[in-house]
Amino acid sequence: MLVLVAPGQGAQTPGFLTPWLDLPGAADRIAAWSDAIELDLAHYGTKADADEIRDTSVAQPLLVAAGLLSAAALDASPNVVAGHSVGEITAAALAGVIGDEAALRLVRTRGLAMAEAAAVTETGMAALLGGDPDVSVAHLEKLGLTPANVNGAGQIVAAGTAAQIAALVEDKPEGVRRVVPLKVAGAFHTSHMAPAVDRLREAAAKLETADPAVTYVSNADGKAVATGDEVISRLVGQVANPVRWDLCMETFKELGVTALIEACPGGTLTGLAKRALPGVQTLALKTPDDLDAARALISEHAGA
Repeated sequence: MLVLVAPGQGAQTPGFLTPWLDLPGAADRIAAWSDAIELDLAHYGTKADADEIRDTSVAQPLLVAAGLLSAAALDASPNVVAGHSVGEITAAALAGVIGDEAALRLVRTRGLAMAEAAAVTETGMAALLGGDPDVSVAHLEKLGLTPANVNGAGQIVAAGTAAQIAALVEDKPEGVRRVVPLKVAGAFHTSHMAPAVDRLREAAAKLETADPAVTYVSNADGKAVATGDEVISRLVGQVANPVRWDLCMETFKELGVTALIEACPGGTLTGLAKRALPGVQTLALKTPDDLDAARALISEHAGA
């Protein structure tokens, strides 16, 4: 059984889209999406520097576009799909809940709304590596921080004001090896993002949706979601609520997943899976050079 997953914000790096644009039809598809959302995806994916693509309103559409482009090149029919944070929009399109262009329009709204919410107060996020989750969560609450991403494999991402993040760096929870500030521009999946929820809900109300054609696993609680309306409702609410990727991976286990492929720019979620899902084969799509190995994995693991 094969799961195809899509990464979230912070996975982007300068120039990561460049090799994908050499694939047949890829540049035309990116150009069409760029016109639809009035954002030059090709520029940001090939020429922009790290600071430019750190901008939430840029990073989120860029990640969804890259995920959809790499999945189209793979031309696979996974048994299960899921995405981390903004990657859930990619997953919704891969599951047939919304069309590709609709996904890009939705994520453009999401990115702009979250960027506006993040501008109200200087906020950020940081990954805690190692430690006991219960101990870490209690420590974060003491500092006024939110465990915004509970990623499993010993990783929790904290979110809050810049001052709270700085305090966390100086005062790590017991057992945590490192606190790593992330390349994101706000305290996502916390109450700081509440203003973005209403904006996204308005945009979502205009979408035409279908029920998932494959199993869609939600960040909210790791549960499979059966209807398109519920997928979109959860996408909206998730902006201001924690991501439970640990529970998504528990569901992968329960479903009997045997292989995991991560869409471009892959690496983060495969790293978590290697630690949390022993025995599951993993592959990250970083460049088109990874496609042949991914297709071989699909032929071996994608069941009926």
